[in-house]
Amino acid sequence: MFRGTIDGAPVYPREVVKRCLHYNAAAVIFAHNHPSGVAEPSQADIGITRRLQAALQTVDIRVLDHLVVAEAEVVSLAERNLLD
Repeated sequence: MFRGTIDGAPVYPREVVKRCLHYNAAAVIFAHNHPSGVAEPSQADIGITRRLQAALQTVDIRVLDHLVVAEAEVVSLAERNLLD
């Protein structure tokens, strides 16, 4: 949904909620890449995931996972218990 630069991307929770409602979603899984080649979630990744969870919770949409992809590695925030 969003495009960024080498070191960041703007993510607007309002736009995510609108898209989820458009598709009548009951749950979502987020994913994004780290061009650095390191799939370790940053504090910004964790923070935006929590903001998205809070926004989506207001319309009863669950966040199942947020995947960070880098080269051949994928890190799941759910597996690391980083979702609220």
